[in-house]
Amino acid sequence: MDTSRRSIIKTGVMTGGVALVGGGTLLDQRPSAAARSPRVDPFTLGVASGDPSPDGFVLWTRLAPDPLAEDGLGGMAPYARYVDWQISTDERFRRIVRAGLARTGPETGHSVHVEVAGLKPGREYFYRFALGRHRSPVGRTRTAPKPQHRVAALSMAFASCSQFEHGLFTAYRRLAEDQPDLVLHLGDYQYEYRANAYVAPGGNVRDHQGPETVTLAGYRQRLAQYKTDPDLQAAHAVAPWLVVFDDHEVDNNWADEIAENAASQPGFLERRAAAFRAYYENMPLRRTSIPNGPDIQVYRRLQWGRLANFHMLDTRQYRDDQACGDGYDDCPPAAAPERSLPGAAQEQWLAEGFQASTQTWDVLGQQVFFGRRDSTITPDNTVSMDAWDGYPASRDRVVRSWLDAGVRNPIVLTGDVHAHWGSNVLTDWDDAASPVLGEEFVCSSITSGGNGYDQPNGTHPWAAQNPNLTFWTNLRGYVNTTITPDSLTVDYRCVPEVRSGEAEAFTRATFVVDDGVRGMRKVADNPLPTTLARRAPRSEEQIIADTIEAETGH
Repeated sequence: MDTSRRSIIKTGVMTGGVALVGGGTLLDQRPSAAARSPRVDPFTLGVASGDPSPDGFVLWTRLAPDPLAEDGLGGMAPYARYVDWQISTDERFRRIVRAGLARTGPETGHSVHVEVAGLKPGREYFYRFALGRHRSPVGRTRTAPKPQHRVAALSMAFASCSQFEHGLFTAYRRLAEDQPDLVLHLGDYQYEYRANAYVAPGGNVRDHQGPETVTLAGYRQRLAQYKTDPDLQAAHAVAPWLVVFDDHEVDNNWADEIAENAASQPGFLERRAAAFRAYYENMPLRRTSIPNGPDIQVYRRLQWGRLANFHMLDTRQYRDDQACGDGYDDCPPAAAPERSLPGAAQEQWLAEGFQASTQTWDVLGQQVFFGRRDSTITPDNTVSMDAWDGYPASRDRVVRSWLDAGVRNPIVLTGDVHAHWGSNVLTDWDDAASPVLGEEFVCSSITSGGNGYDQPNGTHPWAAQNPNLTFWTNLRGYVNTTITPDSLTVDYRCVPEVRSGEAEAFTRATFVVDDGVRGMRKVADNPLPTTLARRAPRSEEQIIADTIEAETGH
């Protein structure tokens, strides 16, 4: 890591002289209005970039001198502002290549989205914002390569499930220090619960502000609270992000227009509209994702030269309701052929993307476990109704679509389940010797579930009746990948504990998928040293209970 980049990760701040023009929707006509800016730093939520294209990306910030204000407006006066933005090829901004003004105001929660175009493909850039005398942290980002460019390598990290109360976001800091080129966030960026409604083993280390999120003001306040975290800010500032939501950005285990609980059903669409509006305001998304009431478009595709396609899925907004409830069940109605998890339109969109692909790797960035996980050794099929197991016909159609398209290397990336897993997609889920059709890599949580634990053999008890399952650890962390034309290397990165901010990350295991070869092979295995263990290994019964509690309770 060079010194200049390290300074961005450690401090997130560089400054330079920037002029600003002011203004407002309620147009403040006072002579001093144009020069006014908040007395307190408005850039308390950091900066971010996302959705890179060969000639640009989205830049994001949100003005919030008082980020936890109960009205969700971050302490900003009810006037529009014009925020200055700059892009440079160097972190000291000696060569500025794009600059402009972006309007924001109370109607967008004082968020700023700048869709930049006209830049060179496959290049690193730096960006910053200014409002009056205040200057934002500096972010590092990059454009995607040209569609037909031969890319030598891509460093991509993915993460999910960051419950603010359950621990410190140290794993985000370690992800930033690893300096990926691209970050995928696969859902549960924030949690909706009031303080202490969801308690980690050993207790929570910090509290949510405000009640359970239901209103626009509440979601804005909660997202602002998360974004005040300096470790999360560092992860946003290091690389462009591709984001998709799961359930907790709205309500636990929601499905389409159906809330988790019947008592929450009245007003659920209004709640969903508020959640999506706040989500858009707080993420580096393009204007194609501006919500329309309770609807938002987030499934989309990113091409990274000739190397990879990233198919980002929405597994909440169009799904049929979970069959037989949200938990683990042996539920024959779940197998009805008409049931779909992504919805028929998104299934078709995905199939068309596979047909058109000429890339070496086709990567599905999605939220819930794809592979089979039968939770009992009995002849029944007791599986999670909230995951693809609860929609097996839909899963079969997705697999068939990549087989029909002749996809060279199908890879599924998953969040949600608060543990690292490896899983092969098998022709016959019950037969370890059946042909492998693809691979699934699942990232653990950043914090959700509190301090984790490791099993030295890296095996979950369910592996006995699920031959597709190749790896598991209940430690918290994220996943780093290195994608080349010849292979995809997966490093399961872990932190020993999340209750303090001092933990260093280590690579628990490394797997490789070779180009054109189905199946993953383990090339490194590094159990957590006993000197760093914070929780003793569990019995099989305890592991199963922990797994089901993490995935059904919250």
